[in-house]
Amino acid sequence: MKNQTRYKSCEPELKSPVPLCAADGSLNRPGVGWSRRPLHGLNLAGPWGRQKRWNYWCVTDGELFFSVTLSSLDYVGAAFVYLWHQSTGQFIEQTVLRPLARGCQLPDVVDGDLHFDDRRLSLHLTRGTTADDQQTTIAVDARDFGGGPLSARLTVEHPANLDTLNVVIPWSERRFQFTSKQHCLPTAGEVRWAGRSHAFDSSRTFACLDFGRGVWPYRTTWNWGGSSSRQQGRTIGLNLGGQWTDGTGMTENGVVVDGRLHKIGEVVRFDHQADLMQPWTVHTPDSDYVQLTFTPQYERVAKSNLLVVASEVHQMLGHFHGQLRIDDGPPIELANAFGWVEEHWARW
Repeated sequence: MKNQTRYKSCEPELKSPVPLCAADGSLNRPGVGWSRRPLHGLNLAGPWGRQKRWNYWCVTDGELFFSVTLSSLDYVGAAFVYLWHQSTGQFIEQTVLRPLARGCQLPDVVDGDLHFDDRRLSLHLTRGTTADDQQTTIAVDARDFGGGPLSARLTVEHPANLDTLNVVIPWSERRFQFTSKQHCLPTAGEVRWAGRSHAFDSSRTFACLDFGRGVWPYRTTWNWGGSSSRQQGRTIGLNLGGQWTDGTGMTENGVVVDGRLHKIGEVVRFDHQADLMQPWTVHTPDSDYVQLTFTPQYERVAKSNLLVVASEVHQMLGHFHGQLRIDDGPPIELANAFGWVEEHWARW
């Protein structure tokens, strides 16, 4: 029988600014922990080829899943955009690679601006401030996206009272990762592509930001799952990870309920069959704090092999069902919560 009392994690909560790296580029041990706001100074100074930076965004209202990413792996950079339209099943993806990550500069601050320009694809993500909250404006343009032009103009809200999940994962003194996972960001705007258009209404549309900066080992495997939804009058954000954090003493697991982050220190497992379109079981094996079934509707597969760099991603889009527990309170029921799970292998 699974433990009904939450394991009390020894993960420290950080509450004041701290550098990620020491003066020699190694991990600053006092910076290992998690926080509700980005607090780390991201002074990366690892060896060339091991530094990895990315900003991954996705926006969805359950009908359209739209995603945009800019990444730098030192020896290669990539800008890519994709969308999945649930009603028609249409999926379109476009990727632009840059040797040595030329033109793929990413700032080492979570709220920094991003700009990428290419004749095939341009991305401009700009952070601004309103009277009450901050916003990110996303502008994406492509000449030929599935047989026609793509134009996306989105405004993402960053409510001042919304917690985010910010974690440092320490593999060793020389290999570590800072990640900021930001769910439940209300979003409005429009995406136009190949003769179609879709309007996002902020009352039922959420964005997620996956911000990563770190010094990585050459080979790695991870699982990631996420969702933002409204359940029985509450807004629930879910971020779960597996494999890549095992043995580090830290996890990227947490639930945001009506803006408040509840950190989960337990390991989460993503169990699936060989046929990835069959339901997945996403759970904490030693407690009942995460007991979910994920039912896929679409499988996005992205493979690359550039000799030194290779990766394979299976991202499943679908719905979560099941229960979550936060602290020692009553269970939270998830029903038909749109989200994703993925399994990623990389040699990079």
